[in-house]
Amino acid sequence: MLDELASFFLNSVVRWDYVIGGFALFLFGIKFMGDGLKAIAGDKLRDYIDKYTSTTLKSFVVGFIITILVQSSSATTAIMIGFIRAGLMRLEQSIGIILGSNIGSTATSFLIGLKIENYALYIIIVGVFLTMLSNSKKRIYLGNAVLGFGLMFFGLKIMGDELKLLAQLDNFGLIATKMADYPLLSLSGGIVMTAIIQSSAAAIGIIQKIYEAGAISLHAALPFVFGSNIGTTVTAILAAIGGSLGARRAALIHTLVNVIGTMVLMIFLNQFIDLNIWLAETFHLNEMLQISVAHIIFNVIAAIVVYPLTKYLIIFVRAVIRGEEPEYREIDVNFDMELIKTLPSGALGIAKNNILKMGDVVIDALSETMHYLENGSKSSYETIMQLESIINSLDTKITEYLLLIAKENLSENDLEEYTTNLQVVKNLERIGDLSTNLAEFYELIYDAKESLSEAAVADVIQMYELVLQMLKSALSVYQTIDYELHHTILEDEDFLDQLEYKARQKHFDRMTIGECRAEVGGSIFVDILGTIERIGDHACNISKNAVNIHVTHDIRKPIESH
Repeated sequence: MLDELASFFLNSVVRWDYVIGGFALFLFGIKFMGDGLKAIAGDKLRDYIDKYTSTTLKSFVVGFIITILVQSSSATTAIMIGFIRAGLMRLEQSIGIILGSNIGSTATSFLIGLKIENYALYIIIVGVFLTMLSNSKKRIYLGNAVLGFGLMFFGLKIMGDELKLLAQLDNFGLIATKMADYPLLSLSGGIVMTAIIQSSAAAIGIIQKIYEAGAISLHAALPFVFGSNIGTTVTAILAAIGGSLGARRAALIHTLVNVIGTMVLMIFLNQFIDLNIWLAETFHLNEMLQISVAHIIFNVIAAIVVYPLTKYLIIFVRAVIRGEEPEYREIDVNFDMELIKTLPSGALGIAKNNILKMGDVVIDALSETMHYLENGSKSSYETIMQLESIINSLDTKITEYLLLIAKENLSENDLEEYTTNLQVVKNLERIGDLSTNLAEFYELIYDAKESLSEAAVADVIQMYELVLQMLKSALSVYQTIDYELHHTILEDEDFLDQLEYKARQKHFDRMTIGECRAEVGGSIFVDILGTIERIGDHACNISKNAVNIHVTHDIRKPIESH
């Protein structure tokens, strides 16, 4: 077999540079198009997954649609893993996303079957003009997506024109015959090839071209397609290595779903081939479309087979990969849409209550970064990332609710209350971002196998304790409008600035006498101090925003400028 492969490549009339170049364009086109579409959608992809995955069926639809849009089941799976890690999605919901993304990934092969490649250059021209002549970012991203779409099919055409010559080669005929005689060999080829190039769309596109040329039979082509569905899980597996518990479990579920579907179809391979031939004859499908339809049916059947097994898959995965998952944090927020029109001031009160709940999550996130500094536990880092996702989700929901309130005819007091609420939300969201930055600083230190000196840690902990006190006090001022407490926060801010200055000077002194090395930990220490000081500034801003709305209506409570 190896001799036949060597002879095939060495004596082939196929211009392999065209095949490789076309293949590279095809891969680049897929990525360029996906990146463009993701840039257009922005954070909406995460929002859709967050909002519409309460049931397995909804998760399936979301996984299907998003995978079609970004042309990458791996990208959809990566977003899903992030939500599991964050505690915003249960493992049970992930199976719907996986099944939907598997079917959504068939869109590329279907378009190949429609022979879009014949119009590839026209599509490229449109993409180039959109990219070069547009001023807005959205249109440039759209141009990138169109350009990537055209490049994908142009690369396929270049590659396909050469691959058609394979049918004329005797050596390839021998290889194709053995693949047909031994379907497991073809299955293995699909797994390996897709794992290497990390794109099932590209692997199946190649098989479509080879089958169109008559170089292989369905008995060799379809097992290869099945194998590509297993090979595409390698991306998730690689991403999960060394990752969180949720990431590893989600990757295993993704693999099991595709392996189970493949096993079932391989058992009934002959019947599946007969079905495929009947469909091709009945609906007059061309060769490439025939492979695409087989790919779609494969994933639909896999979904039907796997769906009833969802509960048992979850049990099996948790038994194989043991450990406690991040707590599923369902923040009880209420957004009364009817109240916006009937009583906007009441809706502002609801927004305020939800903002206070957001503030509690922000305090938890900041506290957890201090614990991460002290213990270096990976679970603390995962918890921080979980809380950051929750903070971002709350920020989006609360901001959208406030913007709806702002569209009503608000009184002067309500308008000021609206502005204050919006300012507080944005300051809290920024503190969440800065908390994540702190966690990333600590992770850099731990990854470099370094540590901060005991004196440095003590200085940071002292600043942490003060800034946490400031944040809690600021939220109390926001809730109760306590002027005395506000003045205390202003004094704390001055003290925090002094602590940051002294800690910085002591750090430089330690570096001078060699007690602290100016490597990863030493160079990052100043950034850590500055980040905590900025968190104090945002806490102070929350308090200022809270009291300023009232000072204009109560001249007896003058507020010092600061």
